[in-house]
Amino acid sequence: MGKIKILCTSTGCIEYAPERYRELGIDIIRIHIIFEGKEYLEGLDLDPVKFYERLETIEEPKKNLPSTAMPTTQALYDHFEAAIAEGCDEAIVFTLSSALGGTYNKICLIAEEFKERIKIHVVDTKISCFGEGLLAIKAAEWAKAGKTSEEILKECAWMMRRQEFVGVDAKLDYLIYNGRLKGGKAFMGQMLKICPVVHFTKEGEIVAMESVRTPKKALARMCEIMKEIIGDRAPEDYVLFHIYTGPSLLTTLKEIEPKYDLATNHEAVIMSPVSGAHNGPWLAGYGLAFLRREDEPIDG
Repeated sequence: MGKIKILCTSTGCIEYAPERYRELGIDIIRIHIIFEGKEYLEGLDLDPVKFYERLETIEEPKKNLPSTAMPTTQALYDHFEAAIAEGCDEAIVFTLSSALGGTYNKICLIAEEFKERIKIHVVDTKISCFGEGLLAIKAAEWAKAGKTSEEILKECAWMMRRQEFVGVDAKLDYLIYNGRLKGGKAFMGQMLKICPVVHFTKEGEIVAMESVRTPKKALARMCEIMKEIIGDRAPEDYVLFHIYTGPSLLTTLKEIEPKYDLATNHEAVIMSPVSGAHNGPWLAGYGLAFLRREDEPIDG
């Protein structure tokens, strides 16, 4: 059986997750972020806590918006050459949703150039943040356990059909600055203090599920939604974790969720700066990954 290399784009937040995952040897493809005249490699030289603190306090944020850039062509060449040098016969690359930018397509193009030397599977996870990273983590665990790439990809496809990301933006500022909320909707949203409950669609787009007045009511509604999604599934059959940018809304969420008999079973993971740059420092929510039981068909 050939050796399989697992890679993940930096938006998967693996480097912000518990350190135990570093032992899996997942290679991180870094997306660039440009902020206040400097260019950073996500996960390497930009601390997410300090980044969100700066977004909260920066003067004239509209004139100082962070921007992002895809991994360079040379960096992608280097990642695949390194996999070949390690003696890998195959590589599985997990990317942030293709609906959020061109990174997935670029990796596919570079992977095509290597098809005579290594078999590369590029997975559009249709999500971002630690939901993306968790797919790579499970893939690395399965590869270590001896599963084939075909088996791993089937398991990941099962998880992707059921994955969830639900979050609340307490303030609309960065959504408006980045053009995701425009015109009358932006004006009315600010005036009425509306907080959107957002999620990833099955196509990988992040959209508003509902608009709720006040952050606390929006968080409560989000808890109701998560309870409905989880249903009667046992905690050992899913991974539920907090996602957040700045800490303020997360504190309120932790106070609210016990009323809904909702409890996470995995450590909280801060949102990647590349993803959070568009939402701003006032987001809190949940990531949910179902784990397939032995009695559940893999193609179901």
